[in-house]
Amino acid sequence: MSDSKPEITPMFLPGVENNPQPGPYADSIRMMQAAGPEYPKIWHLFAFLPQATAHLARFTQEIMREPAPLSPGLRELIAAYTSAGNHCPF
Repeated sequence: MSDSKPEITPMFLPGVENNPQPGPYADSIRMMQAAGPEYPKIWHLFAFLPQATAHLARFTQEIMREPAPLSPGLRELIAAYTSAGNHCPF
């Protein structure tokens, strides 16, 4: 077994990935890249256009975290299962 960090596949939009604007998502991306674990690729879109994507980030958090019959953990599991079925990292 190798001790090397797994390589994260680049996005399909390198112009977005390589041009983050200052803000919390750009900071989070740098922190996660330094630590080595994978992170949600959508953070690059949030960092690229923070004003345009703020509503999407709030919407996602409300959908995944608001009180509902399904727990947030179960909703995350459903999203991860769906992503895996679509061969898309979650």
